[in-house]
Amino acid sequence: VIGHPKYQESKRIAIFLSMPDEIQTEEIIKDIFMQGKECFIPRYKPHSNHMDMLKLSSAEDISSLTLTSWNILQPSDDDSVREEALAGGGLDLIFMPGLGFDKKGNRLGRGKGYYDTYLERCMKHPSGKPYTIALAFREQICESVPVAENDVQIDEILYEDC
Repeated sequence: VIGHPKYQESKRIAIFLSMPDEIQTEEIIKDIFMQGKECFIPRYKPHSNHMDMLKLSSAEDISSLTLTSWNILQPSDDDSVREEALAGGGLDLIFMPGLGFDKKGNRLGRGKGYYDTYLERCMKHPSGKPYTIALAFREQICESVPVAENDVQIDEILYEDC
């Protein structure tokens, strides 16, 4: 991941904080800060499909986040000091989680549409749609995954042996 050309050229990067069944992103987050890049993480709004990408100040900042009912660390709802990526310079790159992927760029998420809705918002931002890379285990690559018309295809999937 850290040798990927899109990662190397990106300054503003959004990345998910891993759940136990996902590719672990902690080392990537540490590298984002070591490289002097800006790091944004999701804050999901419950009972909706709205998500914001909020800026982390450091890798250690993760320890100050609150645990949601989904067992995900994220900035609290009343945290208004963090920059939201689309309120500023947008994003260059988004690393995306998922349950399954196919080689055509389709992604099966957890069913709420958070990333698809967020990418639609990105497309309206002056900086445009960021490059999207899914991080997957080889076992998550499928012949095809079901898609709906509002699903946004991802640009690239990185997995072992790809």
